[in-house]
Amino acid sequence: MEKNPSIKCSVDECKYHSNAENYCTLSVIQVGTHESNPTKQECTDCESFSVK
Repeated sequence: MEKNPSIKCSVDECKYHSNAENYCTLSVIQVGTHESNPTKQECTDCESFSVK
């Protein structure tokens, strides 16, 4: 699949990671949180992640 130049990603372990560059190959991603009141970047998650 081709990279989506609008979505950067450095998680090589994701099956949607563009192997050639640090981009996602999905057309859209879902971002969520595991906190009831997120206040830091670490509180957010890429819910589109799927392990290779």
